[in-house]
Amino acid sequence: GFDVHPVSFEHNLGEGGVDAIGNSVSTCNGDVDVVNDPSTYLALRAGPTGEDVQVLYSYEVRWENSEVQWADRWDVYLIGSPDDDIHYFAIVNSLMIVLFLMGAVATIMIRTLRKDIAGYNEMQTLEEAQEETGWKLVHGDVFRPPSTSPLFLSVTVGTGAQLATAFFLVLLCAILRLVNPMKKGQALTAILILYVLSGTVSGYVSSRIYKFCGSSDWKANTIATAVAFPGLLVGMFMILNIFLGIAGAATHAHFGTVLLMFLLWVCLSTPLVMIGSYFGFRAENIEVPTKAKQIARIVPEQPAYASMPWSALIGGILPFGSVCIELFFIMSALWLHQYFYMMGLLMIVLFILVSTCSMVSVVMCYLQLCG
Repeated sequence: GFDVHPVSFEHNLGEGGVDAIGNSVSTCNGDVDVVNDPSTYLALRAGPTGEDVQVLYSYEVRWENSEVQWADRWDVYLIGSPDDDIHYFAIVNSLMIVLFLMGAVATIMIRTLRKDIAGYNEMQTLEEAQEETGWKLVHGDVFRPPSTSPLFLSVTVGTGAQLATAFFLVLLCAILRLVNPMKKGQALTAILILYVLSGTVSGYVSSRIYKFCGSSDWKANTIATAVAFPGLLVGMFMILNIFLGIAGAATHAHFGTVLLMFLLWVCLSTPLVMIGSYFGFRAENIEVPTKAKQIARIVPEQPAYASMPWSALIGGILPFGSVCIELFFIMSALWLHQYFYMMGLLMIVLFILVSTCSMVSVVMCYLQLCG
């Protein structure tokens, strides 16, 4: 590692000042000990006639031998970090949320549904058996394909499956040490390549959902899946890159890099999405436990907590709360140039997030059906 010690020091500039010092300065020959001493500070005040203060910037490098091996040079920053305890507390907090949701789901499945089913089984007459009550009223409408924008639904579900697959593969490669998170360029390249290679998953899932909705315009579905989210990312990248180029920033991507990303999208990602879509449309339609009735049932007015936007807010608080601490460290690594290296804990948090989302979905669906 290295240490930087800023020091204020008054150099001997001679008669000509900064413009006539030449290639050497007497106070920079190594014989002078440069330390923070008030007697050698450079006075930041104007001269007797009001002339400007002349400041000479210099630096001195001292090499010191270290017994630390080159492979262990980052251990001082990574081992025994004070943030480790926060990670563990965050995981315990997430596990508490998962246990709470598991209790809620168990209560619904064991007590409420069992009571309803017992009530249905105790019906004595045929007329009573034909009268459906409770959540059984909508059993013929639960699996009805959505009539509003099935294309948008299928594309978003397929894109989410692609992102989840790419995220899981990146974490798996990091845990197996195939990707070094300390090398940010290598990690970013791995993320991009794995996301592109996961395009088959996006096309397959999107086509299955689109086919289940009873739609047959497979060309529109395939093109929208291949273009929608990657096109949004490319558009944002191009706009930011233009402003970075105007500002002359060092992070501005050259034309060759932009062209390479465009070819990666068109020549690799899009064909993989088409391959996945082909197999998805050739597969059998998704089977559901009950058939949807021909005539849709009128949906009664839902309570406030089970209707939009409150249902989305309530359903999103718990999954966000289970990952908000890890999300803070990830954002810090992205924007504050810090290192995020605890990939094993991040994989655990990923499984916690998936479990939380699935159980929240079960609870919210039950509350809406009972309404």
